[in-house]
Amino acid sequence: MARQERALRTRNALIESAAELFDRDGFETASLAMISARAGVSNGALHFHFASKAALADAVCVTAAQRLARITDAGEERADDGALQMLIDTSHALVRGLAQDVVLRAGFDLADGRESTGAGMDLCARWQDWVGEAFERAAREGALAQGATARDATLTVVGAVAGFKTLGVRDPAWLSPETLTRFWGLLLPRVAGEFTLEGLEAAGTQAGKEAPWF
Repeated sequence: MARQERALRTRNALIESAAELFDRDGFETASLAMISARAGVSNGALHFHFASKAALADAVCVTAAQRLARITDAGEERADDGALQMLIDTSHALVRGLAQDVVLRAGFDLADGRESTGAGMDLCARWQDWVGEAFERAAREGALAQGATARDATLTVVGAVAGFKTLGVRDPAWLSPETLTRFWGLLLPRVAGEFTLEGLEAAGTQAGKEAPWF
């Protein structure tokens, strides 16, 4: 059991170190030697767990996808507040995660087409699908404003979060709760119906703020 625990710790350390270097230097620049040195393990230990850098990148993407799923699953647990509030709270949790969790951030970067890894896991597409389903649910609830469509709202939210992530590389303020709150404050009067709008909290509910981001 102790050996298995050590192996798991080593594997997790390699994933974390790879994510840090992919996030800082890019997939092409980061080398296996750099990753193993950062994790404090030998090259042999790295190759025991991962046959190649692409396999390690796949592991980063898989781990990031699991964390994204925890974020969206936690949002689903608060669906009784309505689909739009669920979406607001979940977007705050995701942005908080992108600001604080290098594995989640690297997973999005590796999978969004800007880095060539061979990993067949598109976190951006998964997030877009979830946002789209949330807006479709809001439409069924009668919560959308007249003329607002789930498709247009989805593209707006997904594009904004992607932009905040990119801009946050140089200025962390883009991945702050205040920035996302201002965004929702501008968007909600356009997409939410009059009676729904009155009950929405652009800054997220207290329950949403207390929810873990992974």
